[in-house]
Amino acid sequence: MERPEPVLREKQPNSKHCFVCGIENDYGLKMDFYSLGEGIVETVYTVPERYQGYPGVVHGGIVASMLDEVVGRAAMAGDPNHFRVTAKLEIRYRRPVPIGEPLILRGVMERHAGRRAKAHAELRLPDGTLAAEAEATLVDLPSAAVDAEELARLGWRVYPDGQSESDSGE
Repeated sequence: MERPEPVLREKQPNSKHCFVCGIENDYGLKMDFYSLGEGIVETVYTVPERYQGYPGVVHGGIVASMLDEVVGRAAMAGDPNHFRVTAKLEIRYRRPVPIGEPLILRGVMERHAGRRAKAHAELRLPDGTLAAEAEATLVDLPSAAVDAEELARLGWRVYPDGQSESDSGE
């Protein structure tokens, strides 16, 4: 995957209950994502111990969830309300992913045509070693499923770093 220099760093929206980005989901990862330009998304995340598989290693299903989210967000970078769902996700696990260390995840949209998009994601260890990667095919979610009223109900908006909806007075 090409690693271009960041053009901008704009925080993407979170929701209330999503397993990966839901700020009010007590069981979720509560990850934040940042657009680095159209079609490029990145985050740095330290996985808590409760998500381990083997001792000291992140469970493979959690790795898959993080990669799935970052490819989906790469496909929406530039338009945070253009939702796509994963139709196919191929993951290659290359190294054990450690618990408790800052991991770098980057997603890049490779192409889109009509309702379909292709995206690639990488998960790198703090020293830059590639630990896992994914290729995804995504398809547009029908626009009727994500009207403004539904987005508001889901809490889909940009929250200041470190702030949940309950902290914002809403």
